[in-house]
Amino acid sequence: MFLTETHRQVREMTRQFAEDVIRPVAEELDREERFPREIYDQMGELGLFGIGVPEEMGGAGFDTVAYVLVMEELSRGYASVADQCGLVELLSTLLVRHGTGAQRDQWLMALMTARLRGAYCITEPEAGTDVSGIRTVAKRDGDGWVLNGDKIWIHNAPVADVGFVLARTDPEAGHRGMSIFVVDLHADGVSRGPKEHKMGQRASQVGALNFDDVRLPAKALLGQEGRGFHMMMSVLDKGRVGIGALAVGIGQAGLEAAVDYARQRKQFKKPISEFQGVQWLLADIAKDVAAARLLVLNAAQKIDTGADATKYCSMAKCFAGDMAVARTADAVQVFGGSGYIRGFEVERLYRDAKITQIYEGTNQIQRMIIARELLAKGATA
Repeated sequence: MFLTETHRQVREMTRQFAEDVIRPVAEELDREERFPREIYDQMGELGLFGIGVPEEMGGAGFDTVAYVLVMEELSRGYASVADQCGLVELLSTLLVRHGTGAQRDQWLMALMTARLRGAYCITEPEAGTDVSGIRTVAKRDGDGWVLNGDKIWIHNAPVADVGFVLARTDPEAGHRGMSIFVVDLHADGVSRGPKEHKMGQRASQVGALNFDDVRLPAKALLGQEGRGFHMMMSVLDKGRVGIGALAVGIGQAGLEAAVDYARQRKQFKKPISEFQGVQWLLADIAKDVAAARLLVLNAAQKIDTGADATKYCSMAKCFAGDMAVARTADAVQVFGGSGYIRGFEVERLYRDAKITQIYEGTNQIQRMIIARELLAKGATA
């Protein structure tokens, strides 16, 4: 896959940042489940948030290929940090595509500099994969709106300042009756559930948000009323290819750790790297990481050229997520008993990988999307 000089520079800068700043504290962040504000402040200064925001709006103006390179390198340092980058990318994309000038002025730069923290608020107790099941409602009240409902498993909910909330504005209109509201999460009527304690990506904060008669001004509506579902779905291709890149970063970190350990660990008076069984484990990790990377870059390039990218983004996310889980398990196997002990990087990587098969649409849903695209449009590449 051809990369421009700009792509290579972005990748190298992010890789150095991950190596110098993120990786040394990853174990501590995982252990303490701490939100690393100081890292996000530095990322804001470096321009690693809102990578695709046009330069005239204060962003770097990079393409999707640059975005996935950044996501992979950040994740190689620690997936929770990459997850934050992906979240800001989705929110900033919504603002760029659908926000008014006033909304962009108020929220865009604040999110990109990490001065404010955002949340992408879709999931509810009865609406996970099936977004049509959401029950959060926004009703007109004079010139504004009143918001009521509950969201769960929301990334950044315990620490967020602003939420992009999908709510029903016309209960009878199905998908066409949903709208997005930009909500100040410090407003009256907003409350938060406790921080959830997760298997992996533990420094990435997740929790519930509750809206009880939250009054919103007319300017809180993002884009066109009734188009919220379609607007949220329109950024999912980019979100899925971003998660694919995050999964590649986890796999790459596992490969590097396994290769280093195999060279050093000795059994029967020689390094375990000399045993064919270990060599095959390393080879399988390496080939699948490389294949996932190419799928991710191909999907990103499809987005950048304006091609129909949905099938390719689902393929990339699905394959990379499955790869990350299977191949970090192999990295643990290379480490043997040590790989099962807390504090060894591969143990954390194995836990961090699992969520990549679940969020941004489960891998079962990705397979359904791939099949739907094939049956509707044919199998020709």
